[in-house]
Amino acid sequence: MSDFKPGLEGVVAVETEIAEPDREGGALRYRGIDIEELVGHYPYESVWGLLVDDDLDSKMPDPEPYEPARLTGNAPADLQAETARLAGEWKLGKLNEISDEQAREDLGRLSGQMMTIVARSARLADGVSEPVPEGVVAKGQTAAERFLLRWRGEADPRHATAIDTYWICTAEHGLNASTFTARITASTGADCGAALSSAVGALSGPLHGGAPAYVKPMLEEVAAMGDAERWVSEALASKKRIMGFGHRIYRAEDPRSRLLKRTARELGSEHIEVAEELEQVALKALQERSPDRVLATNVEYYSAVVLDIAEIPPPLAPAMFACSRVAGWSAHILEQKRTGRLFRPSATYVGPAERSLSAVE
Repeated sequence: MSDFKPGLEGVVAVETEIAEPDREGGALRYRGIDIEELVGHYPYESVWGLLVDDDLDSKMPDPEPYEPARLTGNAPADLQAETARLAGEWKLGKLNEISDEQAREDLGRLSGQMMTIVARSARLADGVSEPVPEGVVAKGQTAAERFLLRWRGEADPRHATAIDTYWICTAEHGLNASTFTARITASTGADCGAALSSAVGALSGPLHGGAPAYVKPMLEEVAAMGDAERWVSEALASKKRIMGFGHRIYRAEDPRSRLLKRTARELGSEHIEVAEELEQVALKALQERSPDRVLATNVEYYSAVVLDIAEIPPPLAPAMFACSRVAGWSAHILEQKRTGRLFRPSATYVGPAERSLSAVE
C-alpha cells in the first residue's frame, strides 16, 4: 500500500491517449497535436472530433430538436438536470450493455444538446422565454456561431471567435476533478447522460472551473483603484486570494493562458491593459512571497478576459466551461468504457479504536 496522498496528488489512476499537458515545457497537446496548431485553424466541433474519434474530419453532431423540461435561467443547474433527464427521455443504454459505437453516438447526441441547453438557459436569464427559430440558428457556420444565435438571435464575429478559442483551449486537460468524476461514473456502467451530468456537478464548484467568474470583478476593482501594486499589496495583507495564478500541473507558463492572452489582444479587449498590469505586479509579489514555488498565470485569468469580449456574464462561466469540456469528458467516458474496470480506491481508517456502545452512551 503506497503512502496516503491528500487529493490523490500525483497518484496515477489511468493511462490515457487523449491529452498530454507538458508539465515543464508549457504546452498542451490533444492526441499529440499542440493546441497552438488548432486555434484559428479548426473550429471547436472539429476539435471535439479529434478528441473523441482521433479524426479532425469528424465533428460534434448538431443537436436534434428537443424541448427542455423546465429551465430556470441558472445555466449550470439547468445543464446538470437536463443532461440527466435526457438519459431517460432518450432511453440511453447502460455503458456496460451497449457497444462502443452506440456509446459514441449517445455522447455525440448529448454533447450538441448540452450546448443548446446552456444557450436556452442563458436566453431565459436575459428575460426572453421565446426560443430563436431553428432557421435562424442554422445560418451559423460553426458551433460557436450557432450557440450565439440560439442565445441572442445574432452572432457577432468577435464574440464567436472569442468563444471558439476559449472552447478549444479548455476542451480537455487530463484527469481533473470533473473528468475523473465522469470516468468514475462511467466505470460503474452508468449511461452516458449520468456520466456527463455528474461531471457538470463536479465542475459547478468554484475550485474547478468557476474561477473566471471571480477574475472580472477583480480587474474592475484594480481599474477603479488605479493602482495595481497597492491593490495586490492590500489583497495579500488581508489574505485575499488573487485569482488566476498558479496551477497544480504546469511548472512553466500555462499554454492556454498564452493563447487566450493573444486572442484578447487581437480582439481588442477593453480589459487587456489592466489585466497585463495586474499580471506583472501579482506575479512579482507572489514570487517574492514564495520564492521556492513556480507561479504563473493560469487559464482562468485570461479566460475571464476573453469571455468578457463575448459579453458572457460571470455567473455563466462554469456553464461555458462545461460546453467546452464535453469533448474531453466524452473522450474519457469512451476510454473508460473500454477498460471495463470499476474504480474502487482504498481508504485508511483513522477513527476511534474498538469500543463498546455503553462507552459512547
